[in-house]
Amino acid sequence: MKTMNVAIIGTKFMGKAHSNAWANTPRFFDVGIKPVMKVAVGTDMAGTQKLADTWGWEEASVNWREVVARPDIDIVDIAAPTNLHYEMAMAAAEHGKHIFLEKPFAITVEQAREMYAAAQKAGVVHYVNHNYRRVPAIRLAKRLINEGFVGRIFHWRSTYLQDWIVDPNFPLTWHLRKEVAGFGVHGDLGSHSVDLARYLVGDIQTVTGFTSTFIKERPLPGKDAATFSAGSGESTEMGEVTVDDASFFLAEFANGALGSFEVSRFAPGRKNYNYFEIYGSEGSIAFNLERMNELQIFSRNDPAYAQGFRTILVTEGGQHDYIANWWPPGHTIGYEHEFHHAVYDFLKAIETGGSIEPNFYDGVKEMEVLTAVIESAESGHKVSVG
Repeated sequence: MKTMNVAIIGTKFMGKAHSNAWANTPRFFDVGIKPVMKVAVGTDMAGTQKLADTWGWEEASVNWREVVARPDIDIVDIAAPTNLHYEMAMAAAEHGKHIFLEKPFAITVEQAREMYAAAQKAGVVHYVNHNYRRVPAIRLAKRLINEGFVGRIFHWRSTYLQDWIVDPNFPLTWHLRKEVAGFGVHGDLGSHSVDLARYLVGDIQTVTGFTSTFIKERPLPGKDAATFSAGSGESTEMGEVTVDDASFFLAEFANGALGSFEVSRFAPGRKNYNYFEIYGSEGSIAFNLERMNELQIFSRNDPAYAQGFRTILVTEGGQHDYIANWWPPGHTIGYEHEFHHAVYDFLKAIETGGSIEPNFYDGVKEMEVLTAVIESAESGHKVSVG
């Protein structure tokens, strides 16, 4: 079997999720290319070595430029903060490496277009990891739409809610700094919603957006948040939050459908509530990531006396592309499996000389929508995308 050496850049949440997938995908899927977990790259050697030892990377490094240029590296997995994506992806393309890249895609539309052009010119497989496209229930939703179950689509409605920064004592991490993250929740969660809408409904033509930052300043990282509570008598250095905390926008799709998008990190009780509804001339579909093995469907073609939403447990063979590689029907899968599906499809694309979606072209389209929403929010006007 052919082998290809992988380097991963990033050691935190996504570094772990990606490492798990690189390690275990060949154990569950019949792949023609075996990924060799060659090098893990981080910012401090101790933490990077720990990731390498835990997940089975052969080497650890703190010099991503040197690693990307190595002739023995075939695949570069970029799981670093957003402001580093452009430089890392451009370097990977320059050295002819296949690129597996975390979202959000880039900081600006201009960066996104350059990244896409560079990857295309290099002739490498390029992928943006919107992992939710590979949730079995969402794959089934796509199949139903393609087969005409919904009919002509009228409405898309989505909401993606979390609550992890409601506490004003939560520190000013990189996620809350525009120069590092590009956007706030608008890019972090909103990029997922935009990608799913494009995947299931189609391209977006115009947007009308609103954003808000509810907490303007936060303690700088490295401080003990417990000492900042009201009445503690303690003071600390504060920093400005330069991204959005919530983003709402309305959209007109190229096919005439209308859409609404709501994302926020200020929704107490919502941990990872990624929810959407699709309404069409023949039926409807609803999905909630917190019940990710289920899909709700409604058909206007059912007898009137039996009409109503019904819940499908998406664990049966034939419902989607991946279930035969996991467990028997009724045995559910979880968040980490989406990453395995992505690694499998990525390796297949390399093996066959094909491509994978979403790729850098989709990254450009995503950035065009996200940027147009910000422009609309700042101007107070409807904005055309791209």
